[in-house]
Amino acid sequence: MVEKVGTNPKLSILIIDDELSIRKTLGICLESEGHKVHAVSNPKDAFNETARVHFDLVFLDIRLGNENGIDLLPKLLEGCPWAKIIMITAHATIDSVVEAMRRGAFDYIAKPFTVPQVLSAVRKVTEIKNLEHQIQSLKHQIASGTEEPLYTSHSPIMKRVMELAKAVAPSEATVLITGESGTGKGVVAKAIHQWSPRSASHFATVSCPALSPHILESELFGHAKGAFTGATRQNQGRIAGCEGGTLFLDEIGDLPLLLQPKLLRFIQDREYESVGDHTTRHANVRVIAATNIDLMTAVHGGRFREDLFYRLNVIQIELPPLRERMEDIPLLAISFLTTFGKNKNIVGFEEDALTRLQNHPWPGNIRELRNAIERAVILCHGDRIASRDLTFMGETKIPINPMGDTVSLEQVEEAHIRRILGVARSMEEAAQILGIDTVTLWRRRKKYGL
Repeated sequence: MVEKVGTNPKLSILIIDDELSIRKTLGICLESEGHKVHAVSNPKDAFNETARVHFDLVFLDIRLGNENGIDLLPKLLEGCPWAKIIMITAHATIDSVVEAMRRGAFDYIAKPFTVPQVLSAVRKVTEIKNLEHQIQSLKHQIASGTEEPLYTSHSPIMKRVMELAKAVAPSEATVLITGESGTGKGVVAKAIHQWSPRSASHFATVSCPALSPHILESELFGHAKGAFTGATRQNQGRIAGCEGGTLFLDEIGDLPLLLQPKLLRFIQDREYESVGDHTTRHANVRVIAATNIDLMTAVHGGRFREDLFYRLNVIQIELPPLRERMEDIPLLAISFLTTFGKNKNIVGFEEDALTRLQNHPWPGNIRELRNAIERAVILCHGDRIASRDLTFMGETKIPINPMGDTVSLEQVEEAHIRRILGVARSMEEAAQILGIDTVTLWRRRKKYGL
């Protein structure tokens, strides 16, 4: 079972190899990193160990005397399906590697191996195990009704953002959250509300660009019965509706100029009038605003009032784009997988999928990542999301028959294989459709990084 020692997670590891020197070498290498290691020379002792110890990782030799380690794979996984098995072989062939992977092996290393190779393989397993652990934890929170918003981060930039948000939350200061579209400005606004003394009261969101000026004024400040055609009853408005709580104005840069003086007055004095009613009303509401444009530029362009800008900009929190906090992608991906994978038995991500997620530039930021994971969950037919399950908005698609285009045969082949892998239910089915054997398909996948 994965343990935490300081900041480095440690694994429980089983070595199954009939060579004493290999068992000793691997054992010393792994124990020096703080892992708990058990070593055996035969299948019988291996099953005895797995019956009493929860192993995270197994190093399994392909040849164990007269026995074949590949045949041992399904039996080991039947007893401990959570374990990751890395094959050790001095006689690596494409056929043996493909067969081992088909039967459930996580990876393989060839003899003679080096310490960096071993530690690299263990590091991959550690990352996957940590992701699986977080997925299970999030699923448990959802099942028990204790799910909390994901405000944790591995990014130094984002950690500073959240520290600032926590620091400003207990105050009554107006907050302006800036950043590109899709960076999570609404999430941070809600976090500030939840960390504030107002958390027991309402949190309301109004999207400024989504409504016409007339409807937006009514939505914010309310209207009296008969104030305009169609106003058949009184509407108290969002400000009155979140008395004692927080009003979040999303994309404040699109607030019509005609409404800006009325909002300025409310922020300054907490006073306003509903549409069609001259009664001055008071409301104890905190305002948090967000924008993806430069408001000072809008001020200089005459599109935004300077006095309103300074009233909103008491505390400014700037959110970084996702490309500047790439270390958070696995954490966010897990959260979205847990959300969208409730009804599917998906336990995590293949390594190639994680690599592809971290190599994508994410112009749409967290919103784009969320959509990509939702699509991947729908397309995934296994228990892990693979690279072929991921599609990104706007990525270039190479046509199968680019007549007249200057496209190489390799590009056409890669595009075709990628498309078939995306629709086939198994490697065997994909190979059959392509008219090649599984070994050739495995080689092509490795060549193109699929």
